[in-house]
Amino acid sequence: MRALLSLAFVAFFSVSAFAAGPKIERVTSPGGIEAWLVRDNSLPLLALQFAWRGGAAGDPAGKEGRAAMTSDLLVQGAGPRDQQEFAAALEDKSISLGFSAGADMVQGSLRVLSRDKDLGIELLADALTRPRFDERQIERIRQSILAALSREETSPETLARRAFARAAFGTHPYARPARGTPDSVKALTGADLRAELAATYARDNLLVTAVGDTTPAELGPMLDRAFGGLPAKSSAPAIAQASFGGGGRTIVIDRPGSQTFALIGRPGISRDDPDLFAAVVVNYILGGGGFNSRLMLSVREREGLTYGIGTGLAIFDHANLVQGSWSSENRVVGRALALVRTELARMGKDGPSEDELSGAKDYLLGSYALQFDGVGAIARLLLGARLDGRGLDWFDEREKRIRAVTLADARRVAARLYAGDDLLVVAVGKPEGISPSE
Repeated sequence: MRALLSLAFVAFFSVSAFAAGPKIERVTSPGGIEAWLVRDNSLPLLALQFAWRGGAAGDPAGKEGRAAMTSDLLVQGAGPRDQQEFAAALEDKSISLGFSAGADMVQGSLRVLSRDKDLGIELLADALTRPRFDERQIERIRQSILAALSREETSPETLARRAFARAAFGTHPYARPARGTPDSVKALTGADLRAELAATYARDNLLVTAVGDTTPAELGPMLDRAFGGLPAKSSAPAIAQASFGGGGRTIVIDRPGSQTFALIGRPGISRDDPDLFAAVVVNYILGGGGFNSRLMLSVREREGLTYGIGTGLAIFDHANLVQGSWSSENRVVGRALALVRTELARMGKDGPSEDELSGAKDYLLGSYALQFDGVGAIARLLLGARLDGRGLDWFDEREKRIRAVTLADARRVAARLYAGDDLLVVAVGKPEGISPSE
């Protein structure tokens, strides 16, 4: 669950931090596949980022982990190459190719030297349209996932995030672990993986971005070679809107150790809400601004109750949260939670100050250049914008949208997000000063 939350938040937050966008061109291949392109011939590199709507939320009941296992296996042998030959082809030319599954999407990336673009596109096309799904590799990946799930049983953070998801989302697919359970992973077959491939990896739900040493005339045919062999239509299931069901609950999971991991949350805000930018600014002030945030100053700097604490906006396709987390020694967890509640209530009642608002806006406007640390990073940011449904003019609007947030806007949104007592709290460890509500 943590990766899913982080992905949704980081993709938006990074895009919203731009102060001046790159020049983006819309490219449509001869076969009708669309991509956003940013040309950069300063280095002989090309990076592609791509995603399909679908993902772990669409895993059938009893087959949780299907999307994740499928994405893991796409580069474990494809076309004429078995696993070793496929890996060697990538390594020999320093080609990076990988896939992953989140709650609402599966995504992938290709990074290749310009001189090896044809081979990179060939390997990508084979992975998508001719994966081998050899039984030996299925078993190897299955055992790797099972080992990871076993290790997660000792992770307080993982246990907290799983319990939070179950409490927040109940029977909704978001409550299920993206990588599955030991029983569901053991039950997955090659036929299940091929069904996932056919259902999700299609052209009608594909989004692509490209950054680097290429032109629209070159990119169009590459898109057709890479993705043209996919089915025209996806058959991924429709996912219902989720409602937040854990408000006011406190869940304590007893685990040995000297520290407790605490996770809090409440309903958030959608990516198409007019108040989204105000919510981003307010979150920065409350807990998203590192050592400058209220929670860090209150819980760490003044009281010394944790090494770090933060909050973020978790934006899904069918649910939205604001979340925060920290770790503390068991004996002070109750004190830390009391301070967190106080700060949330203060933000909900009074909102930020004029100075806090100005400082947050300056940071969000001025830090954008740090996001551009390579062609792959830029391609990821562009893909985040496409996944959020933004248009090419979105980057021309972002500075104006951030600057337009007024103190009245920020205080109104702070009251909307942080007033009230519907906080869901999950603590894993042996916390003192916290009583479970159930």
